Amino acid sequence: MIYTLKGVLVERGNNFFVVECNGIGFKVLTSEQSFLKLPPLGSEFKIFCFLYVREEQFELYGFLEEEGMKLFEMLNTVAGVGPKTALGILDIDSAPNIMAAIIEKRADLLTHASGIGRKTAERIILELANKIKLPHAKTLTKEADLNHEVEEVLVGLGYLRSDARKILEKTNQDLKTIEERLRFALRELGRRKY
Repeated sequence: MIYTLKGVLVERGNNFFVVECNGIGFKVLTSEQSFLKLPPLGSEFKIFCFLYVREEQFELYGFLEEEGMKLFEMLNTVAGVGPKTALGILDIDSAPNIMAAIIEKRADLLTHASGIGRKTAERIILELANKIKLPHAKTLTKEADLNHEVEEVLVGLGYLRSDARKILEKTNQDLKTIEERLRFALRELGRRKY
């Protein structure tokens, strides 16, 4: 029904934002990953949307990348996975890395999401693995493994998970070991102004 919205960011809330389009403000629920990438208030931007309808409840979910929105749609087709659970899965990593984990049948990566146990992760893999087409899935899964390990070390050192994820998104793919990525992340986090 609503596929995209283009407008001005007028408000940020707790995992939602309001985008104003031609005088109409749309409250849009989103993943933490998308929320952290929102532009400053007053900026014009475009989002990809999914309208969730249940009984008398209408909720609009928005994503900065079309890939994230499509993965969200697919996750919602799996029995036992609703919008809140799907958002939790999208907060694990980037959409391509999550899709790679599904293709590679890596339930252990999916269980990092809040509320996702082994059985639900396996159901997601069973129902979606053949529906997702993604070249280089094995490489992306290795990247996700490395980034997750470095993220856990950084969180253990007292850094915010959101800050760790932002830095790891910028990590050079040539850094092949946990030690190299950790050194890079610590150097970048040390340069940041809070």
